[in-house]
Amino acid sequence: MFSKSKIASKSSEPTRPAAPTEPAAGKPAAPAAPRAPDAKPAPKAPPSLLSNDLTVKGNLVTTGDIVVEGTVEGDIRAHILTVGEGALIRGEIVADDIVVNGRVVGRVRGIKVRLTSTARVEGDIIHKTIAIESGAHFEGSVQRQEDPLATGQKQAAQGAAPAARPAAAKPAAKPASQPAKG
Repeated sequence: MFSKSKIASKSSEPTRPAAPTEPAAGKPAAPAAPRAPDAKPAPKAPPSLLSNDLTVKGNLVTTGDIVVEGTVEGDIRAHILTVGEGALIRGEIVADDIVVNGRVVGRVRGIKVRLTSTARVEGDIIHKTIAIESGAHFEGSVQRQEDPLATGQKQAAQGAAPAARPAAAKPAAKPASQPAKG
């Protein structure tokens, strides 16, 4: 029996080193541990707040959320953007979700755009879904696009080139038609 115990303990010993070898060789198990810390930052941070006494001259870019209560003279890009009742934004705003309670002078591009009853927008709105409450003031055009965030920049670049071509074609056609009449 004494020799059998040694055999049993020899069997146990290779099993024990094999277990530590597997985690060492199991480097994919190590990335599983970093996923847990990634899950901890997943709870959203509170939105950045630009208070009503703050004026920003320049562009704002974030992957988070912004609540603007003050004045921004520049473009804003965010995940969720809320324009407060007393806020004024002069520039383009781009976000997945946009709620306008205040005043925006410039283009609005978002997947989901909502103008509340206190909203004042002067500019074009490019959206996937839009809601305009009774009492909101809006001057501009509204255009629905399946992906307003991705196609807005491409379309603006493409829109300028085709607009120049028809404009050039029309004046060329008018002088040709005027001499024919005269």
